[in-house]
Amino acid sequence: MSAACFSPSFFAQLLPDAPGAAGAQVRLEPLSAALLDAVMAVERRAYPHPWSRGNFVDALQTGFLAQCLMAGDALLGYFVAMKGVGEVHLLNITVAPQCQRQGWAPLLLDALSLWSRAQGAQWLWLEVRVSNTRAQQVYRRYGFQQVAVRRAYYPAGNGQREDAAIMNFQL
Repeated sequence: MSAACFSPSFFAQLLPDAPGAAGAQVRLEPLSAALLDAVMAVERRAYPHPWSRGNFVDALQTGFLAQCLMAGDALLGYFVAMKGVGEVHLLNITVAPQCQRQGWAPLLLDALSLWSRAQGAQWLWLEVRVSNTRAQQVYRRYGFQQVAVRRAYYPAGNGQREDAAIMNFQL
């Protein structure tokens, strides 16, 4: 099953009657052009160096898996991932700042893990800013391990760069 033929009901087993904002049912749906403004608004609130609209458009045009976690019309979070040979690389995972610390990130990781296994992947990979200790804690609790550091990977403002922790998770 490729990202292009991903069925909206594929992840339904992860969200049985999960209540969301104001009691709305939570669901995953593919990132679409109609959701891109909401995704960009969350991205800009969540990060000092957000992805650009072009990054998301390119990911969609390339056929990467891009899913949004919705509660009614409210965007709770999203992820973008790229399938490789025997692995999936998590490129972006974000929970809206007002929805953080409510268990949505592990749910998004569950969805990604389920899809990755269905693709025959054996590993999930990601990079995370070394300063983003909260995200690293989420990943470690999920079972990711740091395997290396990528020097000067992320922009850090004022012409500076920040290292990335490279983490993986065996499916």
